[in-house]
Amino acid sequence: MSAHAETHAAHPPAANQSSRVDARTLGMFLFIASEIMLFGSFFTAYFFVRVAAGTPWPTPPYELPVFVAGMNTIILVTSSFTMHWALQAIKRGNRAGMQAGLVLTLALGLTFLLTQAREYSRIGFAPHDGAFGSAFYGLTGLHGAHVAVGLTLLTFATVRAFRGHFTPEDHRGVEIPGIYWHFVDVMWIVVYTTVYIL
Repeated sequence: MSAHAETHAAHPPAANQSSRVDARTLGMFLFIASEIMLFGSFFTAYFFVRVAAGTPWPTPPYELPVFVAGMNTIILVTSSFTMHWALQAIKRGNRAGMQAGLVLTLALGLTFLLTQAREYSRIGFAPHDGAFGSAFYGLTGLHGAHVAVGLTLLTFATVRAFRGHFTPEDHRGVEIPGIYWHFVDVMWIVVYTTVYIL
């Protein structure tokens, strides 16, 4: 066996990858693309219920807590800014700023999820209460599940941040959960506008 072959046997060649986008970041963008398609299928069902079937929205005698959901929207949008702050802080070498940004983002996201759970407990209808109930819980519940996933990613990022894992040169573990979190925030704005406002 030649020296060249022995080198490849011990250390396989590096995988070919684009120099423009990091493979992990690209993976997150592709995952988000699949999630957009998932939300698209739920929105299709929602528009069928409202437009094609002509179901009143909300169906009497039920009402939607527009104000509470609006406050929750402000909470979630604010969390996008704290997430951005965390990423920018570590890029500048500000470890304390990153930690504060992540903790605030985690707290705001948890507040959003708990408020939504509280809303469910007081809203007065259930998923089995007709097409309206199914469409409402389907869309808001799907988003809530994504918030829970985002909080899990943020928890790992926060723990790693306090263990000193991130540097200005190596902060992918903050950036990638941040991309997902911004997606969750933007998707909620679409859900809130469509379900609660229109």
